[in-house]
Amino acid sequence: MIWNILALSMIAGLGTGLGGAIAVIRQPGRRTFGLLMGITAGVMITLSFVDLVNHALELSGVWTTTIGFTLGALFMLAIDMLIPHIRFGEKEIDILKKKEAEKDELDRRGHHEHQHRRLHWKSKTHITDVKLLKTGLLVALGIAIHNTPEGIAVGAGYAHTPAFGIFIATAITLHNIPEGIATALPLYKAGMSKRRAAGFAFLSGLTEPIGALLAGLLLTTFDALIPAALAFAGGVMVFITLDELIPVAREHGHQHYTAIGIILGAVFVFILSGVLGV
Repeated sequence: MIWNILALSMIAGLGTGLGGAIAVIRQPGRRTFGLLMGITAGVMITLSFVDLVNHALELSGVWTTTIGFTLGALFMLAIDMLIPHIRFGEKEIDILKKKEAEKDELDRRGHHEHQHRRLHWKSKTHITDVKLLKTGLLVALGIAIHNTPEGIAVGAGYAHTPAFGIFIATAITLHNIPEGIATALPLYKAGMSKRRAAGFAFLSGLTEPIGALLAGLLLTTFDALIPAALAFAGGVMVFITLDELIPVAREHGHQHYTAIGIILGAVFVFILSGVLGV
């Protein structure tokens, strides 16, 4: 079972790499980006409530589900607050701006040697925007952090039933494609080569099997924890959707296209659930 879980989570993680490839081949416009981010939000929120939380309720009742869901949301909140990364561009960007302003102030005071070294490094690496590069790397880190608990959802779903695990992995694969775009796009625009930008997106998806492996090893030994794990994964996904995906979709995309994307994401989950019978 462990090998099947790892294979499914690897496939789901490859969705991030696919998104990275799409970003460097053809950069999406604002409307397309809003639509894609809306789809990923619709997939996540529907998968969480209709499937993960619902199955947890059926298996163990309201209290186990409530505790698991709450712990999942609090877990992501703690990670968001403790680990420095960019949540697709909110307060962490302000920190970067402050640091960049401090560097500019140092330059104005006569620290030209630092500026010279930075320009020399940019000319050797073809990087044209160091600030945007930092943003892209921190976005990649943030997505890698998010992919780990998504792997837990795949592992918990497969431990429940193989069909349910396949269903979750397929839905998360679709969800990961826009995240890959969000990872590769700022890196490519900063001057990184297409191959490297897409490679970073691919690497950020490889944390998915880590969460899946942890969940698989734990739940094969303690199968009574499966309902709590499903609810936990649901709490993680709902937090990510409400805290990051929907805000960035509306901020950087088109509001109507974002709403359409959310509906399309939900419809995809409904149809996939019916096709797989879960």
